[in-house]
Amino acid sequence: MIAFRQVDWRYPFLWEDASQPAGRWHGEGEGPAHYFADTPDGAWAEFLRHEEIDDPADLLTIRRQMWAVEIGDRPDRQVDLPSHILKGGADTYPRCQQKARALRAKGVDRLAAPSAALIAGGARPLRVRNGVEPADPRDGLVIVIFGMPDELLGWPAAVDARPPDDLLPRVHHYRPRR
Repeated sequence: MIAFRQVDWRYPFLWEDASQPAGRWHGEGEGPAHYFADTPDGAWAEFLRHEEIDDPADLLTIRRQMWAVEIGDRPDRQVDLPSHILKGGADTYPRCQQKARALRAKGVDRLAAPSAALIAGGARPLRVRNGVEPADPRDGLVIVIFGMPDELLGWPAAVDARPPDDLLPRVHHYRPRR
């Protein structure tokens, strides 16, 4: 399976140690935890939500790398938590981290959850039929793989990239848009 991750150009596309800042599915010192999206829209939405970018003019200033990463075909463990926790703000992170710790204690090293950063149907693929047209929208998925990244292979899909202009309305922002 190919998954997507966007990063600042100054850093590798994956973490190699536990110095990674805490995130929704891991606490301080519990890394590395590698976060991926099942679509480029999801990867960009995670960045836009985290950075609280909701002004279209700000998109013009973004320059990041998009990576396509081969994460293997092992099944992901679906996280069972209420939707308001899975899609909530930073105040829901402790509950998600607690759930991830419990799963890791049972030997789970790969989990999947709905994207907190995309609205329902926010991943919008395109197809070619007499020109480019929208295909059926999808819900986004986040996949987290815990541990050293030895088996994960990545390809830079875009350098100096920015999200598409039409993505902002599909981001589940921490706060209402201006």
